[in-house]
Amino acid sequence: MKGGKVISPSHEKRYRRSGEISGVSLVQGQGVVRHEKAAAILRLAREMQGRSAGISLAEIAETFDVSRRTAERMRDAVVSIYPDAEETWGSDGVKRWSIRGGASASFDPIQTGELAALNAAIAMLRRDGMEERAQKLQDLAAKVQSLLPQNIRRRIEPDLELLMMSEGLAQRPGPRPEIKSSAFTTLREAILACLRVNFTYEARISGAVTARTVEPYGLLYGSRPYLLAWEPNAEPQGFRLFSLSEIFGLELTQTSFLRQEGFSLKEYAGRSFGAFQEAAVDVVWRASPKAAADARTWIFHPTQTMQEQPDGSLIIRFRAGGMLEMCWHIFTWGGEIEVLEPVALKEQLEKQLGRFAVGYKERL
Repeated sequence: MKGGKVISPSHEKRYRRSGEISGVSLVQGQGVVRHEKAAAILRLAREMQGRSAGISLAEIAETFDVSRRTAERMRDAVVSIYPDAEETWGSDGVKRWSIRGGASASFDPIQTGELAALNAAIAMLRRDGMEERAQKLQDLAAKVQSLLPQNIRRRIEPDLELLMMSEGLAQRPGPRPEIKSSAFTTLREAILACLRVNFTYEARISGAVTARTVEPYGLLYGSRPYLLAWEPNAEPQGFRLFSLSEIFGLELTQTSFLRQEGFSLKEYAGRSFGAFQEAAVDVVWRASPKAAADARTWIFHPTQTMQEQPDGSLIIRFRAGGMLEMCWHIFTWGGEIEVLEPVALKEQLEKQLGRFAVGYKERL
């Protein structure tokens, strides 16, 4: 039935070839059931697997009762999804397509683009100094590729190499904290088992060295990785952040602890502009017309809103704590971002600029 009218057998084939009927089932209501197109592709993949000689375009058209052009599109869809699809010439001079592996072949095969994305993530982690995480992903990539049949590996490796060569990764200048992978292993074990850890902490700015016993809750990654932990022996008690590069002599204890019910690492991190926590404030910045185009592409904070101005500048609003880290970020814009609110942030920015100017001048 089409548009409330009964389709005669003689007209049904014409509707099929025009694409008004999917080739798998008739129209329901006013339109084709969209998922049936996907079902047709899966069915064709099974046909390619099940026929030892493969299937030709003419056979696809006949089997699915579609035009040759539709048969070509269906074939192209299967070949794009299944990297182990093969094209061969039969003894009768007809080109056919098949998928080797029979019923054991995966109907959700690994794609070259997915492996390229995994390798890109590994390169980004290494660039940012997170060698421990990069190595774990590298091991995962090796395991994934080892599961692929040899003929598929041979086929996708050239494409994978080409994709990696075509996606350059900019190297960020500047120092990176060096952190032993054993520290991550110990902390993850402590977090999963809810066990306290002991370590010596050397504060980066003051240089003070103290012994700490804490209850680890999670790891936060920003410009450097931090451990978020509850410190039960401190006055006052509370959550604190510890830079992993300043932690020494890390030891796992056998003293267990109970995690605070309802605590969310995601919510904790979302309250701050960077890693450090303080009371949230309403922040308003103005990006100059020169910097507005670049600023539009940034996510300064999940709560942000942006408002275009007649002069081409951009007003950015969000609510967060962490004013010192806001200052550090504003410096990277080379004076193209102006602080409108709050006054305390303006004062903090002026204070940090003054410290920088004095410290730099004394060293000239």
